[in-house]
Amino acid sequence: MGFRLFSYDLGVDLGTANVLIAVGNKGVEVREPSVVAVDKNTGRILQVGAEARNMLGRTPGNVVAMRPLKDGVVSDHEMTVRMLQALFKRASQNSVFSPKPRVVICVPSGVTEVEERTVINAAMDAGARRVYLIEEPLAAALGANLDISGPKGQMVVDIGSGTTDIAVLSLNGVASSSSIKVAGDTFDEAIGRYVRGRRSVVIGQVTAEDIKIQIGCAYPRPEDISMNIKGRDTKTGMPRELTLWSSEIMDVLQRPCRMIADEVLSVLEDTSPELVSDISENGITLTGGGSQLWGLAQMLKERTGIDCRVADNPECCVAFGCGKSLEWINHMQEGPINLARRRIMRG
Repeated sequence: MGFRLFSYDLGVDLGTANVLIAVGNKGVEVREPSVVAVDKNTGRILQVGAEARNMLGRTPGNVVAMRPLKDGVVSDHEMTVRMLQALFKRASQNSVFSPKPRVVICVPSGVTEVEERTVINAAMDAGARRVYLIEEPLAAALGANLDISGPKGQMVVDIGSGTTDIAVLSLNGVASSSSIKVAGDTFDEAIGRYVRGRRSVVIGQVTAEDIKIQIGCAYPRPEDISMNIKGRDTKTGMPRELTLWSSEIMDVLQRPCRMIADEVLSVLEDTSPELVSDISENGITLTGGGSQLWGLAQMLKERTGIDCRVADNPECCVAFGCGKSLEWINHMQEGPINLARRRIMRG
C-alpha cells in the first residue's frame, strides 16, 4: 500500500463491543474491540483493542481494562477520546500528511440530544474536523446493499452488543423506528447469571460470549450440542469444569429473544399498511453481530410470519454503510445522511 498525501474521511461504527472504521473508499481498515487498558497510577493508556480485551478480568491492581461505551453511547468521555485517538491514528497510519478527517459516526435510532452531543464532542476531541451522525439502521441498510431509495419499504433489525435498532426505511429515510437496550451483551449477561445461579459456577464475560457463539441458539437445533467450560465454584472458590448443552442455553436466551421479537412486532404495528405489505414481500434483513445467534432468523420468522435473512457479513454492515455515506458528504448536498440525523460541527 503506497503513501497518500491527504487523509481520507472516516466512517466509524462506534459499537459497544467493537469499533470498525471504514477509510474513504478502501473499505473497513480498522476493526478492534471497544476496550481500553489503562494504568490507574499514571493514567497512561497501555493497550487499545484486541490486546486490551485479552486483559479483561486478568489485570493486576494498578491496571484496569474497561469498555468506555455502553448501550451504543459514550459512558466514559476521556477513555472514549483516547481510544478513538489511537484508532484514528491506525486508520491514517499510511498518510504522509494527515489533516484532521471528516468523520461519519453511527448512533442508535433512539439516541437523545445529550448522547448525540457526547458522541460529537468525543470525536472532535479525538481529532475529527467535522462530525456527521447517521442512524445505525440506515447505515446497516446501506451496508447490506438494500434498495432504500425508492418508495418500497425495507425493514432492518440491527442487533449489536448494546442495542437493537429496528427501522422501516423508504425514500432514503426512516419511516418508523425503535431502539431497545436488549442485544448481544444481554445474551451474555443472561448466560452468566444462569451458570452462576443454576450451576454454581462463576464465569467471566469473555467465557459467556464464547458460550453464546459456540452453542447459543434462539431456535431448537437439529442436534443438541455441548461445550466444556471452566470457572470458579461459588461454594469452594476452586476452579471447576462443567458441560453445558445448547438446549439449556436456548431456554436461557428465550426471554431476550422474545423481547426483540416483540419490539419488531411493535414497529410493524406503527408502520403504514402499504409499507408492511412491502416488507412482507421483501422480508426482514438482520444485521449486527447479535444477528448471528443460531436460529434467531427462524425464530423471528415464526413470530412475525415474514421471511427473515441475515445479511452477508452482518458485523460489518453498519461500518460499510458509514463508508458509503462518505460519498454523499463529498458529492451531494442532499442525500440519505441529510434525511436521517445530520449534525455538522465546526465546519
